[in-house]
Amino acid sequence: MDLKLIKNILELISESDVNEVSLEEGDFKIKVKKQGEVQQVSYIQPAAPQPAAAPAAPAQPQQQASGESAESGDDQPAGETVTSPIVGTFYESPSPDSDPFIKVGDKVSKGDTLCIVEAMKIMNEIEAEFGGTVQKILVDDAQPVEFEQPLFIIKKD
Repeated sequence: MDLKLIKNILELISESDVNEVSLEEGDFKIKVKKQGEVQQVSYIQPAAPQPAAAPAAPAQPQQQASGESAESGDDQPAGETVTSPIVGTFYESPSPDSDPFIKVGDKVSKGDTLCIVEAMKIMNEIEAEFGGTVQKILVDDAQPVEFEQPLFIIKKD
């Protein structure tokens, strides 16, 4: 959608008795509400590129389950991939001032806390399902994560 077109829509709404307008054109969505003298514009970023990448992520854990290693052309170390069980925000430590739960090279045991994924203000501790050595951390602190997005590569003991 063109910026000039958006400006024209805003001008038309400000000059009319219409209080709210919603428009959709492909992946582009815009909603304009008139509140007294103030206009509120909401812009929703098209999400087309992200869903295309999402189906590729679950394929990796399925390969893991069949006994294949996480080795690929992307310089991934060998080991099992630990994925996010929920959509949320990844945190490597219990608080900003604390040390991370784990670092590359650390040994973890079954039940050890690997990270926290916050979803709707609820802090969900993600625990190791097996023991091993952390080979790689695939997500940065405070980064949004998707369902079944790879978080860690851990080489089983």
